[in-house]
Amino acid sequence: MPEEKNTSGIYTSRAVDLPTTQQLREISADLGFNLTDDQLEQHKENMKGIEQQYQMLEELVEPTLEVKFPRTPGQKPKPEENPYNAWARCLDIKGSEDGKLRGKTVAIKDNIAVAGVPMTNGSKTFEGYIPEFDATVVTRVLEAGGRILGKAVCEDLCFTSNSFTSISGPVTNPRDNTRTTGGSSSGCAALVSGGVVDLAIGGDQGGSIRVPSSWCGIVGLKPTYGLVPYSGACSIETTIDHLGPMAKTVDDCALLLEVLAGHDGFDPRQREMDIPEYTKLIDCGVKGLKIGFVEEGFAICESDVVNVVKATAEVWRKAGATVEDTSIPMHTYGKPISSTQATEGTYLQGFIGANIGNKGFYPNSMLEHFKKHVKLRPYDLPPTYQSMCLWGEYTKRNYQSKHYGKAQNLTIALTAAYDKALETYDVIVMPTLPYKAPKLPDVDAKLSVLLDEASSFTTNTFPFDATGHPAISINAGFSEGLPIGVMIVGRHYDDVMILRVAKALERNLTKT
Repeated sequence: MPEEKNTSGIYTSRAVDLPTTQQLREISADLGFNLTDDQLEQHKENMKGIEQQYQMLEELVEPTLEVKFPRTPGQKPKPEENPYNAWARCLDIKGSEDGKLRGKTVAIKDNIAVAGVPMTNGSKTFEGYIPEFDATVVTRVLEAGGRILGKAVCEDLCFTSNSFTSISGPVTNPRDNTRTTGGSSSGCAALVSGGVVDLAIGGDQGGSIRVPSSWCGIVGLKPTYGLVPYSGACSIETTIDHLGPMAKTVDDCALLLEVLAGHDGFDPRQREMDIPEYTKLIDCGVKGLKIGFVEEGFAICESDVVNVVKATAEVWRKAGATVEDTSIPMHTYGKPISSTQATEGTYLQGFIGANIGNKGFYPNSMLEHFKKHVKLRPYDLPPTYQSMCLWGEYTKRNYQSKHYGKAQNLTIALTAAYDKALETYDVIVMPTLPYKAPKLPDVDAKLSVLLDEASSFTTNTFPFDATGHPAISINAGFSEGLPIGVMIVGRHYDDVMILRVAKALERNLTKT
């Protein structure tokens, strides 16, 4: 790239080159402007000032996320070191000598940046990418004394809620190695369920924390939207991005949330607020609380799921809560609203952290790597993402993506419907998923089968990514030896309440 002197007389690389007249002519034709060469020359002359502004911009040092603790790049695990095929990379990063997570081992979903450590996001499109920054949640874990043992496998670009799309192969369920763990935080759930680590940090844009938590029989919390900073993680769509804790117990889930939550100054999804000590507020039981079982949430569930989840009502009643059936008709439309928002929004935003139009941290190296690779090798994109692109481009060309706007507007109505129910009830409840963990698909399964099995079961989980309500999945019991999750949903920023209700269930289920 050509060099020029800056204001200090030092030679620097030029930020951008001025376009040639031919380049402008081609762009003008593509955009339908049909400008004359004389007009293009005048535009080109004006662009000299813009080019100079870019040069001044290039010479500034931008704020970035910190890296505070030493580490090595780690290594890919050997088969014998990789139960459930759940590790993407093995590490050993030790945090502070003291803190709330002292003695706790942690897995980080491989869509979350750990500086100096190769990151795949489950995809060929990330091969060769090494972030130079730590995501905020990584720094907070290490500052609290946590020990990071590795990056957990996630699904290809996190674009499925099953566990068979990662470039490293299927992640198997510790309860039955022929079955899916669910995704896209597949490795996180398997490692926690199998007792390999104490805690994990997952991501959730359609159920990707709660789905694998349900099918693996652990606790997974999608916090209130914006409570946990998303800075330094791969975005899918900025209005539905969530990071959250996964653990074997409600206490550990609350502990990790206590460490992760709070404004970091980099994430536009957040607001400044005081963070309570969740671990000290969740042991007061459910006496006097009102719990609403949402009828629409049971509508498409298999009978054993219905029976196991409905049996929790009596557990809460015996603990002193009032439990009633309730109806939220709008819930039936929750997935069409939220999936439209996610599908078209992901395509329009250009994927992984574009964050366009929002103030906050832009993971530029991540974005540049992905876009460069996709331009050169678009066939490396997974079928689930290709499907989204095909549909996104079709609706953009033929309908001007108007349904994205409609879905965003309807999210306001969907949010209000849940809020109305939560005026009567302290929490609302439904099955996390309509059926138990299914068998992993055959290696030669048709594309149509793989696409259908990617996220057809997220009817109950998807809506709360759009509305931002906190939602937790906790094991309610078993059928045929397989876990069945119950999902507890609460008011915005009342994550304490859903943890409290979950803890009461966990405590009293062990007595029955």
